[in-house]
Amino acid sequence: MLKDIVYNLIIVLFLVAMAYPATAQVQGRQLQYSDQFRMAERIIRIAEPGEFADTLNVWGDVNSAGRYLVPKSTKLPELISYSFGPTSFRSNETSLDWSKVRLEIKVSRYNESNKRVNVKTFNYRYKDPEPEEMFEYDLQNNDIVTLQVKRRPAFIDYVRVIAPVISSAAAGFLLVERLR
Repeated sequence: MLKDIVYNLIIVLFLVAMAYPATAQVQGRQLQYSDQFRMAERIIRIAEPGEFADTLNVWGDVNSAGRYLVPKSTKLPELISYSFGPTSFRSNETSLDWSKVRLEIKVSRYNESNKRVNVKTFNYRYKDPEPEEMFEYDLQNNDIVTLQVKRRPAFIDYVRVIAPVISSAAAGFLLVERLR
C-alpha cells in the first residue's frame, strides 16, 4: 500500500516536472509569434527598443523596400543604406552600366489630415558625388522616400521594341502572299 502511494507520487512529480518545460516552450513560441504579428512582415526595425525613433516608408527601386523603424536624426543616405541601396539590373542578357545611371530620390511629407505638405527631390548621376543637401535633409516620422533608377536606353532596348514589330509585319506579309 505504501509502496503504491510512493509509486503514484513519483509518477505525478515526474509528469509535473516534464510539463513545466513544455509550457515554457509553448509560451515562448506564443511570445515570438505575438512579436512577429505586432511588427508585421515588412516592418524593419533598425532602432533599438526604447530608443526615440521615426517610422519611414521606403519605396521604389531599392533592394529591400518596406516600412523602417529608424533612430531619430537618421539621414537620407543612411536610410537608403538600410534598404540595401538601389536595385541593380542584371540578367543573363544584360548588365546595367552604372556610369550612365541617374538616381531620383523623392521625399514626400504629409500632415495629420493626409494632405501633402512638402516634396523634396534629389537628382544626381550615380558616378557623381551625392548632393550635400541629402546629408543635411531632416527626415520626419511617416515620410515616404521613393528611389527611382533611371537610365538611357541602350541599343538592345531599341532592338527589343522594334524586332517584334518587324517580325509581325513580315509574318503577316508572308501569310498574305501564301494565301494568294
